[in-house]
Amino acid sequence: MIFNTLRFLILPAILVALVLAIACGGGTAPETAAAPAAAEPTPTLPVRATESASESVSTPAAIPTAEPAPTVASIPQPAPGDSCAPSADLTFDNRPPQGGTLVRLYADPPSIDPHLVSDATSSVITNEVFGGLITLSLDYQPVLDLAESCSVSDDGLTYTFVLRENASFQDGSPVTAQDVKWSIERAADPDTLSTTADTYLGDIVGVKDKLCTVEDQADGKCTMADEVRGVRVIDDRTVEFTIDAPKSYFLAKLSYPTAYVLDQDQVTEDGSWLDQPNGTGPFRLAQYDIGELLILERNEHYHLGPPHIDSVHMILSGGTAMIMYENDEIHLTGVGTDDLPRLLDPNDPLNPELHRSAQDFSVFYVGLNVNEPPFDDPKVRQAMNYAIDLSGIAENVLDNRVSQATGVIPPGFPSYNQNLRGYTYNPDLARELLESSTYADALASGDFPRITLTISGSFGATVPTYLEVMLEQWRALGIEIDIQQTEWATFLQDVNDRKYQMFSLGWIADYPDPENFLDLLFHSDSNNNHTNYSNPEVDRLLEEARTERDRDRRFEIYNQVEQMIMDDAPWVWTWFRGEGYALIKPEVSDYFLLQMSIPKYRYIYFNQ
Repeated sequence: MIFNTLRFLILPAILVALVLAIACGGGTAPETAAAPAAAEPTPTLPVRATESASESVSTPAAIPTAEPAPTVASIPQPAPGDSCAPSADLTFDNRPPQGGTLVRLYADPPSIDPHLVSDATSSVITNEVFGGLITLSLDYQPVLDLAESCSVSDDGLTYTFVLRENASFQDGSPVTAQDVKWSIERAADPDTLSTTADTYLGDIVGVKDKLCTVEDQADGKCTMADEVRGVRVIDDRTVEFTIDAPKSYFLAKLSYPTAYVLDQDQVTEDGSWLDQPNGTGPFRLAQYDIGELLILERNEHYHLGPPHIDSVHMILSGGTAMIMYENDEIHLTGVGTDDLPRLLDPNDPLNPELHRSAQDFSVFYVGLNVNEPPFDDPKVRQAMNYAIDLSGIAENVLDNRVSQATGVIPPGFPSYNQNLRGYTYNPDLARELLESSTYADALASGDFPRITLTISGSFGATVPTYLEVMLEQWRALGIEIDIQQTEWATFLQDVNDRKYQMFSLGWIADYPDPENFLDLLFHSDSNNNHTNYSNPEVDRLLEEARTERDRDRRFEIYNQVEQMIMDDAPWVWTWFRGEGYALIKPEVSDYFLLQMSIPKYRYIYFNQ
């Protein structure tokens, strides 16, 4: 899923909140505070918020963390006859103390309609209020949520789900198979205007026809349909999905908000249903005052057991996070580079509350619209990459809280390739590429196409230092770039509409499969291909990888594709996020720092 890079990389002088603003390609953002902070480490045992630096800490390295560069397991191919996935953990196992309210800073979500969610800021909310047949476990593997069982046919095309007997909406009414079918069809209805339905549901037979518009049908692209024929209701508790080809990652895609189940009666009868949606998640949306406060309250009917805490209060009105934390106004905050040195000192009173998390599965980049001059010439795009001293910026501006992105797939993620040929700082080569490009004469004569880099942010807001340095290094080649700032929700919509010539963005994994990065971001037909990149051979290989059952061969294909994309340079690759830091009050237990966005507030409890 997409995320707002400025929320993570802006320097701490202007940190105001522990904010997640990540747009989806499919997932949610990790906890951070505008300076780069990462998410959860080890895929088998998440870092617990109860672990902290002890009195014995003598160096910063002693702050608890998981193994460096943890590797997440890839999704196995479901075997016929086996259960598709294990069940999710029950909240009430080894039930700890109950009650209390967690308070944190947050930002207004662009949407809380799960079928419209494409960013991490929104998904953090929808993940807690709604749910679907499948969710991700704390080690990022698909597990059963509303479903109590799942089986797959011998040909790998048909999945049969049986709903839990106690699966219910937050008002206590039962979730039915018809609710599941209707929800998929609602997400795929063109009138819903979902930008993610094709991405996450398009493997289901009939979804593309349901998404078909009058204009698309007139152009011969598809045939309009009233229903999704690949979703069939067997009985009140049984629903069957048929997909277009065997795909190991299909179940994981159902964990994305676009596949969440809504209350058909409420949505169709109540035009203001989003004010207090009747979801299936562990928390209900009790109050939302835009720009002020959002309150989540425990769902006593939650099928996996009610959460331990009573509520979560998200302050949306802003504030200085560190001051609010020190004044005991909030329970947690990310840590910026200005505050980190003193907090790493074992003698600082807040040192025991400092937690370190491993690098999350995300990549930062500057997108280049390959249909817009001068980025329609690959030599110009390559030159833009060679012109930037990313290592120097990481060290001198961002305190090494990031590392240079050497590819699309982040370290520790399935199919990560440390042998990719990436871009290094080489201004001489950048200049040579420009001088041999189709825009050489225009550059020499001062007629080089005007370039505007669009970033999220309010008009007149401070441009982050790292970006100023990049602009200066491009300027050294004779390339002048203007900055345009746009409010996040509008920015997100315009990115999805491919309106920008050049834009700064990031992507965080939705599920542990390279398809979630390479196919979703670079296939010519993908709605998340925001740069209009198109390479027929890349498309062919991506389509081959979708159904390749041999894991090693499949990853070889993705490695080949990734190198081709790097060579074509539809992005200026910038950063992989490094380890991050957060302050968490000692009374808060089981606040997991995760590498991907999954429901997690139900695990939190207060130990005193």
